[in-house]
Amino acid sequence: MTSDPTAGGVVAEPVRVRRLTDQEGQKLQQIVRRGSTSSVRYRRAMMLLASAGGNRVPVISKLVQADEDTVRDVIHRFNEIGLACLDPRWAGGRPRLLSPDDEDFVVQTATTRPTKLGQPFTRWSIRKLAAYLRKVHGRVIRIGREALRCLLVRRGVTFQRTKTWKESPDPERDAKLDRIEEVLERFPDRVFAFDEFGPLGIRPTAGAGWAPASHPERHPATYHRTHGVRYFHGCYSIGDDTLWGVNRRTKSAANTVAALKSIRAARPDGAPIYLILDNLSAHKGADIRRWAKKNKVNLCFTPTYASWANPIEAHFGPLRQFTVANSNHRNHTAQTRALHAYLRWRNANARHPDVFAAQRRERARIRSEKGIRWGGRPLQVAA
Repeated sequence: MTSDPTAGGVVAEPVRVRRLTDQEGQKLQQIVRRGSTSSVRYRRAMMLLASAGGNRVPVISKLVQADEDTVRDVIHRFNEIGLACLDPRWAGGRPRLLSPDDEDFVVQTATTRPTKLGQPFTRWSIRKLAAYLRKVHGRVIRIGREALRCLLVRRGVTFQRTKTWKESPDPERDAKLDRIEEVLERFPDRVFAFDEFGPLGIRPTAGAGWAPASHPERHPATYHRTHGVRYFHGCYSIGDDTLWGVNRRTKSAANTVAALKSIRAARPDGAPIYLILDNLSAHKGADIRRWAKKNKVNLCFTPTYASWANPIEAHFGPLRQFTVANSNHRNHTAQTRALHAYLRWRNANARHPDVFAAQRRERARIRSEKGIRWGGRPLQVAA
């Protein structure tokens, strides 16, 4: 809580997610970019990612077409239990027949490699696990395969592919996140974000839309890729909530400088501006740094493997859903025109209440927040 010197009262701190860990940021970014999950997880993931990027609750509510109280509840829930808040839990059904100790034993067995328990295989199947539990020495648990599957799901144990992991090796990780946090808090009207979105190819892309029952819209299959790819160089104004950009053949320093010039032109008063971008080599060459210093553009780089901290990431989700998904563009020219048409519509209708009401049932997004910032340290409470 902070004191308001003009009113003499107490003002609550803005609702915001704690600082994300690298794994949390990467998982949320994966959900938002791919969009291949349930609408509930997608909607909540976008809320969390947008809040982690410095977006305030009113902006997030407009982005995901949700009530502001819903966004705050999701943020608080994330700060309490982490990514588990992406999956709501509903109660119901008859009383459980297994004791809590039995359930704990089942979960412990399911998450233990079979080879450590003397079984000759590297993973459990539902059938093998149920058979093992019925004859394990010193304890007999009789449970059917479907009840076992439901128990594991209820306790947060799912069948997953083995994955590798990585953490940010950036020695300045906390300092960079602090810098981004500072400029978003102190100079929101002079902060911009930049990143590339793509690659964008020319091929029929699966999606979803309204159609008569059992008669979905169909796109032709193609196995030829003769048009190459493009990258959307996106620029986002935090203060104006405006997104713009241009398609390029490659990611390069020259294209980055062109984007930086368009951002600088958005604030032609000559005062310093702040630009959040990732650590791609095409973003931090000597020519770019020299141009930025000359034109009073302060570059705020995200930590390595932490591009989720860039505020523009949350706005690439709708761009993919409404311009790439369910599309079949003839060439890159048609694709670029469609993308720019959507950007014009998006910027013109970003705050239109009728649009919010019409899209609330079709959009999908995010969740998170409590009294801890992005992912590590508690917020400092004013004396």
